Amino acid sequence: MSDDPVGGICAELGEDRVRAIVARFYARIRSDDLLAPLYPDDDWEGAEERLADFLVMRFGGSQRYAETRGHPRLRMRHAPFAIGQRERDRWVELMDRAIDGAELDPAPRDLMRRFLHDVATFLMNR
Repeated sequence: MSDDPVGGICAELGEDRVRAIVARFYARIRSDDLLAPLYPDDDWEGAEERLADFLVMRFGGSQRYAETRGHPRLRMRHAPFAIGQRERDRWVELMDRAIDGAELDPAPRDLMRRFLHDVATFLMNR
């Protein structure tokens, strides 16, 4: 097994399934009263593509995110947005629902959730 089990998720699921999870997530975000206002109205597709590209890269797939955006610098990129406990918890809740909709095997599902929960906590800035 790899030293980085998260890095093997794309090999197990495929990039299309990761992108489908992100699409389900953004379908929920767009109508969420707490999180939708954090996103620019004119860049929903761009936001979805960036998250999908980041997750695909982090989960061991295409390096498109790094090729187009460079280092993720997640804290810097999220610094302009007020992310407190409520925002983090809602983001995690909506992402968990999107993951549930993918009907994944327990191992990749749990790895994905743990990673995303940890990143959401890391990005809190309030």
